[in-house]
Amino acid sequence: MADPTFMTVHELSAAITDGSLTSADIVECCLGRIAATDEKLHAFVTVYADEARQAAKAADLAIGAGHRLGPLHGIPIALKDIIDMEGRVTTGGSMVWRDRISPTTATVAQRLIGAGMIVIGKTHSVEFAMGGWGTNTHMGTPWNPWDLDTPRTPGGSSSGSGVAVAAGMVPAAIGTDTGGSVRLPASYCGLAGLKTTVGRVSLHGILPLSGTLDTPGPMTRSVEDAALIYDVIQGPDPQWPPTLAHYDEHPFTKMRAGVRGLRLAALSGAELDGVDAATLAAFEAAQEILSGLGANITPFEMPRPFSEFAGIAGRIIGAEGYRHVGALVDTPNLPVDPHVRPRIQLGQNIKAHEYLDALAEKEAAKVEFDAALGDFDALLLPSTESPAIALTEVDEGGTPALFTRAGNCLDLCALSLPNGFSPGGLPTSLQIACRGYDEAMAIRIGWAYEQATDWHRQHPEI
Repeated sequence: MADPTFMTVHELSAAITDGSLTSADIVECCLGRIAATDEKLHAFVTVYADEARQAAKAADLAIGAGHRLGPLHGIPIALKDIIDMEGRVTTGGSMVWRDRISPTTATVAQRLIGAGMIVIGKTHSVEFAMGGWGTNTHMGTPWNPWDLDTPRTPGGSSSGSGVAVAAGMVPAAIGTDTGGSVRLPASYCGLAGLKTTVGRVSLHGILPLSGTLDTPGPMTRSVEDAALIYDVIQGPDPQWPPTLAHYDEHPFTKMRAGVRGLRLAALSGAELDGVDAATLAAFEAAQEILSGLGANITPFEMPRPFSEFAGIAGRIIGAEGYRHVGALVDTPNLPVDPHVRPRIQLGQNIKAHEYLDALAEKEAAKVEFDAALGDFDALLLPSTESPAIALTEVDEGGTPALFTRAGNCLDLCALSLPNGFSPGGLPTSLQIACRGYDEAMAIRIGWAYEQATDWHRQHPEI
């Protein structure tokens, strides 16, 4: 039997097909890995061990009887603990909601289960999904597995999802991205993370932060895995009307078409001044690889500073987040994270016209950026300014989302994927941002890059 610990989803699927692994084998490996490592890494809020075993047994029986539902049948997955499953506790990363019972099952979870995937548990989140570093004062901060000696930021808010996949506890997880919350943990944990476009994937049954900007997406060990899961969770959902305006796309149609002849804009100029040497070197090396594959790469300067896009998104998140949980953070005796409380309370003083101004400015910025991007197929940029920093260096009043919030503000889709390591052995990350609803292009470019490198094959030694 092969060791499934760090196999990709598509490799596990192939192993089920050829009989070298069963779903039960894979689930037992994941549960064993969780039992052995999660006391230190703290990725999971809860693990559905008995239910996962039962689901794996049922999957093996169905597959053995010739009733395989598709390539994801029998593969385990973890869900960020803001995704509802009816009758189960969903905390939203908050001690305030530690006994909150989900009233429904999120459409994302329904579609994954409908494809035969096995939900193995719920992963930790920053409280109310409001924070990019991945810290959680009351529920605990997941430990980035790339440094077992020094606690480092796992990235947030989908912190547990990033750590669980990176550490081999599960081959894939779902996160959500409002200002970078899929891409930041993907960057710091050495994963592929797909930020989908607003309206591409249903938000029904997912605890909201900002309905204008929230987007669910997969976190995996390879671009192909992200495409497999994205293909299942996308699409119209009558319970989330914004999805009804968009047709499904098929990410595999051109995934293997290569990048020859594509026009790629590469971030340049003063916006890169704050990027550390290892991240910058990896970013330049990634451009050389894509150029060698036939892409035409041109330096590109943003039409306005990233800080302005981040500011627009921040005002929208502040106003909408306060609408959802303002009453909780304003109640002083509730156990709300002391770092999250002031972030949410920023929305307390945003006036109606200021919120509407931010929405209008967002639309104007989209038009401006689209004109500047012209006929480029994608924008290349780092995911973060540096690899994961020590938790002792984290400024909770700041954010690592400089290069990610712009994607939310501009309604882009984006793929983060590993592109190197720092001298200290920490992963760096390339971000491929495309126009909204062009996830297939981001996947195509990312897949081509991944085939020419082996960064995604590296994993932490635990």
